[in-house]
Amino acid sequence: MTKAALRKIYKEKRKEISTKDIEIWAHLILINFQKLDLPFINCVHTYLAMQNQNEVDTENITRYLAFKNPGLKIVVPKINLDKAEMQHYIFNDDVEMASNSFGIVEPVKSEKVCADEIDMVITPLLAFDNAGNRVGYGKGFYDKFFEQCNNNVIRIGLSFFNAEEIIDDINQYDMPLHYCVTPHTVYTF
Repeated sequence: MTKAALRKIYKEKRKEISTKDIEIWAHLILINFQKLDLPFINCVHTYLAMQNQNEVDTENITRYLAFKNPGLKIVVPKINLDKAEMQHYIFNDDVEMASNSFGIVEPVKSEKVCADEIDMVITPLLAFDNAGNRVGYGKGFYDKFFEQCNNNVIRIGLSFFNAEEIIDDINQYDMPLHYCVTPHTVYTF
């Protein structure tokens, strides 16, 4: 199936998830995430979930990572629409946040972090396949970002759903995940 077809299907599937299922599945994702054998992480980049899109919330996962990795820098994206790219900023309780034109909450002002300083990226997705290829929202922000990261960066997806067999229209710019964590299992690629 193509990315466009999967994007449409999974946006609809997400709309159908009940609030109760989201809560239960998020706890199961955290439990499965804790099973990953990860190295010490100095800097993690994470998306902030869009509740209106029923994305997997990353807050409990970043809390877990901060507990396991003392001194962890948590970084969130800020979209630069003019350049069609993301910039990366420190995120903590003191950072003022505001919604951008897509309704994504971003830092207003914070310390900027270079992509090559990031050890792990928790990346949003709508769907993924058995090879670790992901379907995002179609703007290419994360694939461009992954190219800027160091070669050892760990790319992790979170999904309420299991893998598709294959995504038909993968191209040379698509960067596969290393792991995808679902309520039911951890996929390793």
